[in-house]
Amino acid sequence: MRLFLDSFWRAFAYCLMPRVMLLSLLPLAMLLVLSVSWGYFYWAPTQDWVRDMLASWQVLQGMLDWLQAQGAGELQAVVIPLVVIFAITPILVVISLLAVSLMMTPALVDLVVQRRFAHLALKNGGTPLTSLVWTVGSTLIAMVAMVITLPLWAVPPLMFIVPPLIWGWLSYRVMVFDALVAHASREERLTIGRQHRMWLLMIGVLTGYMGALPSLVWASGAVFAAAFLVLIPLAIWIYALVFAFTSLWFTHYSLGALEALRAESGTVVMGASVPLPTVASQDDSSTSTPPSL
Repeated sequence: MRLFLDSFWRAFAYCLMPRVMLLSLLPLAMLLVLSVSWGYFYWAPTQDWVRDMLASWQVLQGMLDWLQAQGAGELQAVVIPLVVIFAITPILVVISLLAVSLMMTPALVDLVVQRRFAHLALKNGGTPLTSLVWTVGSTLIAMVAMVITLPLWAVPPLMFIVPPLIWGWLSYRVMVFDALVAHASREERLTIGRQHRMWLLMIGVLTGYMGALPSLVWASGAVFAAAFLVLIPLAIWIYALVFAFTSLWFTHYSLGALEALRAESGTVVMGASVPLPTVASQDDSSTSTPPSL
């Protein structure tokens, strides 16, 4: 419990650092670059494609013709750009968030290591390929679990329990691995997983509920269409902050657990694991040299 609460407030404090705040703005910068690039090269062709597609739908085209007969013909010129914007925005958002998550996690782990755990020895319990396989495998398992439990999502109590449990488990699996891959051996990582599974899963579930916060802004964007262009970037920024907080919480907890594990096993982790100095016997106490700190 102490490690759980300690890592929580440390993660919250780190989120207020200028470096972390700048990292949280990366999705907005990438979204802006992608939007401008896509608009410059593909705006006109995409509108033409949407116009042809809408024209092939007889019911929709009949409705637009009726609106034009009622004096609202300019509505058709507005509908096509809106369809394009609403269709392409989620794609650009997902691409931005995925790219930023790959860049943000290593940066946050390095930040925590430099400030708190620079003394931990590197045991390199995995490789980038191992991390990729672990992430893909865990994601596939989570997707299968989502498909299997999908009927339960229609039950009011379970819809608020099952999805956060699945995403919490996925977050715990992926982020703990990324936090420990450089410093912990495979045996240490598995030991931490066994000893702290419930607390790590709880972190995943709680941050999973926090991840639902941007959806409130998405809903507001649907209601207040006039503020759509403001609310969407706001939702992305909130999501990036939640992601940063989640990564920092898992990193502080995982590395703190690794530090405690090595302390219990009787090792000093100053750059390399070495045995703790043995206590000298009474006969040699007068001549023995105290160990250096």
